[in-house]
Amino acid sequence: MPAITKDMTIMEVVNKHPKCIRVFFEHGLFCIGCGVAYRETVEQGAAAHGIDVDSLMARLNEAAESEAAGAQPA
Repeated sequence: MPAITKDMTIMEVVNKHPKCIRVFFEHGLFCIGCGVAYRETVEQGAAAHGIDVDSLMARLNEAAESEAAGAQPA
């Protein structure tokens, strides 16, 4: 089961997996400092910014897994 799901809010992901901030930035999703990030899901944020949600989800979960393993995300 993936650590991060599309229905999690952006801030929920960031709070649980801080290394995912880099992934959001790499995908052009700079909502971390925005108040909307507290109520907008990853899927909603991706859709609003024209980002492929499946690609974003894959990278977020890679980062979360590597964080859990104590490694830097690729």
